[in-house]
Amino acid sequence: MKAPDFCLPDSDEQLICLAEQRGIYVVVYFYPKDNSSGCTHEARAFSDAIETFARDNTPVYGISPDSIASHRRFSEKQHLTVNLLSDPTLQAIEAYGVWKQKKMYGREYMGVERSTFIIDPEGMIAHIWRKVKVKGHVDEVLARLEELRAQGR
Repeated sequence: MKAPDFCLPDSDEQLICLAEQRGIYVVVYFYPKDNSSGCTHEARAFSDAIETFARDNTPVYGISPDSIASHRRFSEKQHLTVNLLSDPTLQAIEAYGVWKQKKMYGREYMGVERSTFIIDPEGMIAHIWRKVKVKGHVDEVLARLEELRAQGR
């Protein structure tokens, strides 16, 4: 399936467009909210591995509905190196089908389902993880990227 294109600002207000990433693998992960426990652990894990991704010329983008200012504060507070993109209008979030009905403490609401996508060099979705459990997830992503490269995909 073709990956939906998007153009979203990062925490430095630079516009990042997926279409400009053709020719390389790209990791896009969606998360619910800056500074929440699970989202902080996930962002730190991707940040800790960012040099490994960079060594293979694979950018990693974390996307949430939070504002640019929120991303900037989150990145500074947690010393993050992963690039966070702001999607308050839900452009990419809805296009990737991660805006879902959720339930917590008996209350139902709409929110982002923690999900990760690997986009291949042709702009196709090569792998999807839905309802991501944070622990060990970055290692799974790196292993799957290695498999995809070995398969020549």
